[in-house]
Amino acid sequence: MRNKLIAAFACTTALVSTGVASAADLGARYTKAPAYVEPLFNWTGFYVGGHIGGAWTNQQFINNGTGAAFGDLLPGEGYRQRNAGVMGGAQIGYNWQANNYVFGVEGTISGLDNKGSFTNTAFGAGDDVFSWRTNVLATVVGRAGFAVQNNLFYFKGGYAGANNRLSVTDTVGVATGSGGQTHWANGWTVGAGWEYGVTRNWIVGLEYNYAAFTSQTYQLGGTSGNYTFDAKPRDIQWAMVRASYKFDAPTIARY
Repeated sequence: MRNKLIAAFACTTALVSTGVASAADLGARYTKAPAYVEPLFNWTGFYVGGHIGGAWTNQQFINNGTGAAFGDLLPGEGYRQRNAGVMGGAQIGYNWQANNYVFGVEGTISGLDNKGSFTNTAFGAGDDVFSWRTNVLATVVGRAGFAVQNNLFYFKGGYAGANNRLSVTDTVGVATGSGGQTHWANGWTVGAGWEYGVTRNWIVGLEYNYAAFTSQTYQLGGTSGNYTFDAKPRDIQWAMVRASYKFDAPTIARY
C-alpha cells in the first residue's frame, strides 16, 4: 500500500512540474503589445499657401536740391505720411525638423493697397498735389522655431523689397509741372509667428512682420525739368493670417 502511495505522489509531482514549465514557456514566448501612441506632427517638407491681412506704410521723401523749382519745396524740405491698406499674396517654403527644433526658408509675394496724397499749400490751396503708392512687397527669409506637437512658434528674418512710386502735379505759380517715377526699394525684414497643424497636410497661422528700406533718387521729370527727391517707404509693417498645404514627409511615431 505504501509503495502505491509513493508512486501516485511521484506521478502528481511530475504532472505539476510539467504544467509550471509550460506556463513559463508561454510567458517567455508571448509578450503584451505596447500601447499605441498617436504619431508626432512632422513639420518637415515643402509647403505652399496664401495669406491676407493689413499693412501700414510710412512713406518719406525729401527734396535733395538738384532739380527744378516746381512743386515749391525747398532743398531739405519734404514730407512723411503714414497710411494703411489691405494686403494679400502667396508663400512657398521648406521646413526641416530636428527633435523640437524647426528650421526653414520661405519666399513670399504680396500685393498692397497702401497709398496716400496731400497738398503743399505754399502758394495757396490746391497748389501742389503729391502722391505715393506702394503696391508690391516681396521677401526671402530664413525661419527658426520650436515645435510643441501641432504648434510651431517661430522667428524669421532676411531680405525685403517693395515697388514704390512718387509723383507730383503743380499747376499754380510761376514754375509749374508734373511727373512721377517708380523704383524697386531694397531692404530687410524681421518677423514672428505661430502656426498650427490642423491635419497632416493643412497648416494655419498668424504672423507679424516689420521691414525697412534704403533711400533712392526719384526724378519727377515734368514740363519744368527734373524735380529730384530722395525717397523711400521708410518702413512697412504687416499682420496677416495664413494657410498652407504641406506635402507629405515620413511620419514620426513613438511608443
